[in-house]
Amino acid sequence: MSVRTLPLLFLNLGGEMLYILDQRLRAQNIPGDKARKVLNDIISTMFNRKFMEELFKPQELYSKKALRTVYDRLAHASIMRLNQASMDKLYDLMTMAFKYQVLLCPRPRDVLLVTFNHLDAIKGFIQDSPTILHQVDETFRQLTETYGGLSAGEFQMIRQTLLSFFQDLHIRVSIFLKDRVQNSNGRFVLPVSGPVPWGTEVPGLIRMFNRKGEEVRKAEFKHGGNYVAAPKEGSFELYGDRVLKLGTNMYSVNRPVETHMSGASKNLASQTQESIAPNPLAKEELNLLARLMGGMEIKKPSGPEPGFRLNLFTTDEEEEQAALTRPEELSYEVINIQATQDQQRNEELAQIMGEFEVMDQPRRITSKGDDLLAMMDEL
Repeated sequence: MSVRTLPLLFLNLGGEMLYILDQRLRAQNIPGDKARKVLNDIISTMFNRKFMEELFKPQELYSKKALRTVYDRLAHASIMRLNQASMDKLYDLMTMAFKYQVLLCPRPRDVLLVTFNHLDAIKGFIQDSPTILHQVDETFRQLTETYGGLSAGEFQMIRQTLLSFFQDLHIRVSIFLKDRVQNSNGRFVLPVSGPVPWGTEVPGLIRMFNRKGEEVRKAEFKHGGNYVAAPKEGSFELYGDRVLKLGTNMYSVNRPVETHMSGASKNLASQTQESIAPNPLAKEELNLLARLMGGMEIKKPSGPEPGFRLNLFTTDEEEEQAALTRPEELSYEVINIQATQDQQRNEELAQIMGEFEVMDQPRRITSKGDDLLAMMDEL
């Protein structure tokens, strides 16, 4: 398992979350100023400098429950509110979209191009906010610095770590089903056409060499696909043509997106130990996240900008039905945290995480850490 995977997982899932929220904000005719505020608040929180610095340190992936807590926190970093069913659907769409992108990456290294596509689109959401743009560009610099020198083998390990994280998720998504890239059982269809990975040749030719390394014979074979050579390599620079389309906004065309649990997903979920038995380290892990996300302040809907509820479903009735029919194992209930208990066990963690307190935010009357813990307790 690669310890360099977490930043790529977090940023790509975050990019997909922003695509979905942008589409739903437009579909529900939310006023432009409110929609921009929501996206600006979420992006500013997502690219918080201290959080990014900690995120890029070599470490194992968070558990699925802990990672879900991060995005729950992130989605509520502004005046928008999502109920449990809509949050479940949002997370399903995010994870299945990025799983599809990882599966279809021509080369393991191209997962970095997928990430750059997400960052490019995110910058499009905040063109009028130079401060937030600087935060995103700084994260791009960190990505280039961290991953620019990795070998093909290291990227392959990152790709395998991502696929292991997603392996039990087989949620059907309407866009994928309509485009025939996903089967009815929730599994993706791998294409046998299109450009081959950059630096490789179109299949169909076998070359044979002697012991001196000289080519002595060629043989052709039918590969059964419709492959073409890659036109050029995608750019890994701050500004450039990524060539690869994976990671771009598939919701730019306004169409409803539905998710359904496949039978395989329900069975796998019921057999997943993480979903059934609580992780004994889960509270410590979430406490770490609570300290880490101290700068992620939940906005209180008040004053001239009242909050609003966003629905990821077409109607409220669909949302209510989804909440009733979703398997309990897949509801990602957040574990309650008692941060004041078991002080001895958490003392070392508190000391370490004390170095990462966000100091550049204005002081508030209430503690940000307490605010996060209170939010988790209410769920």
